[in-house]
Amino acid sequence: MDETNGRKKVKAISVETFVFLVIFIGGFYLVGRKMGAGMMFKTMMATAHDLLLSTVFLIMAMAVLAGAISGVLSEFGAIALINKIFAPLMKPVWGLPGASITGAVATYLSDNPAIISFAKDKTFTQYFKKYQVPALCNLGTSFGMGLIVTTFMIAQGSEFIAPAIIGNLGAIIGSLVSVRIMLSQTKKMLGDEAEKPYDEDMDLEDLNSQGEFRYVREGNVFQRTLDALLEGGKNGVDMGMSIIPGVLIVCTFVMMITFGPGEGGQYTGAAYEGVEFLPLIGQKLQFIFEPLFGFQSPEAIAFPITTLGAVGAAISLVPNFIETGVAFPNDIAVFTAMGMCWSGYLSTHIGMMDALNAREFTGKAIMSHTIGGLVAGIAAHFMFMLFVG
Repeated sequence: MDETNGRKKVKAISVETFVFLVIFIGGFYLVGRKMGAGMMFKTMMATAHDLLLSTVFLIMAMAVLAGAISGVLSEFGAIALINKIFAPLMKPVWGLPGASITGAVATYLSDNPAIISFAKDKTFTQYFKKYQVPALCNLGTSFGMGLIVTTFMIAQGSEFIAPAIIGNLGAIIGSLVSVRIMLSQTKKMLGDEAEKPYDEDMDLEDLNSQGEFRYVREGNVFQRTLDALLEGGKNGVDMGMSIIPGVLIVCTFVMMITFGPGEGGQYTGAAYEGVEFLPLIGQKLQFIFEPLFGFQSPEAIAFPITTLGAVGAAISLVPNFIETGVAFPNDIAVFTAMGMCWSGYLSTHIGMMDALNAREFTGKAIMSHTIGGLVAGIAAHFMFMLFVG
């Protein structure tokens, strides 16, 4: 088949055309039948609008600040030092350069896309080979909003301090699994290109001697600082713009199949109303989730399912879960692990992979991270049973 601009030439109308139309129209029909066509479209627009104002611009603001910090850390050698210190841990365990720990910390303190600002900085990516950079999406997402999730869980009571810490350990294990699976996939897909430096201006000899040199800007300390801050911030703006389609399209869809009607069980067309499809799936699969995660109530599955779309929304469920006896300390450990490791990855992975210029690996990234998040929850459950009982 002929290819033009990365696309294949196929028949204008084929079987997939009709299959797509059945799924597309059928999906809208099923949702619209329950919500009402008018309320469905009103909710869709309201959700996308609120995501743009409340989520995308917030992420962009964090990305600008994270990008600025990344810029100065790179300019004055902090990332080179971090790479030197953590290389003995990151390379054999995660299969990534030591500098990648900087991005993981940034996402732990903020949110998933913070790592993209580092990935846009050549003084950061100079340590990476081509097959390693797409895995930064999985590494960063594994720790997204980690500090917020952990402190929120601890704030629910002193008995949840240990479960929250165990949850962090579970997220680390989940990240290791996710990144390693992703690396195996990217290395296979890139073939002979995999081992080449990500920065095409470098050769393999330069990559192997990264501990010996770094690039700096011209000018005095003040000029270098200002340039690094502004250039890093600009990378954050570019990243924020690039994630808009992925966040608005995917997250709107996830929200509308996760949450239910508004107050009183009525659809009002407000943002984040939906048909509660994912929680229904969770209830049907309770016989699997109970032995794996230790959930004693089927309602508890709503937390990891909601985390797929937005961990901020998921943690808002916790106080009520605790108050009504749905969630126990074991559940808090699992919630923390899966909340950190998944942290809304379905709504950010596509945008993040776009920003990394690695759209072709998006499916592999999502598959790898799905497995990693499940492993994080299972690990947290069994560690809780081992250490707390």
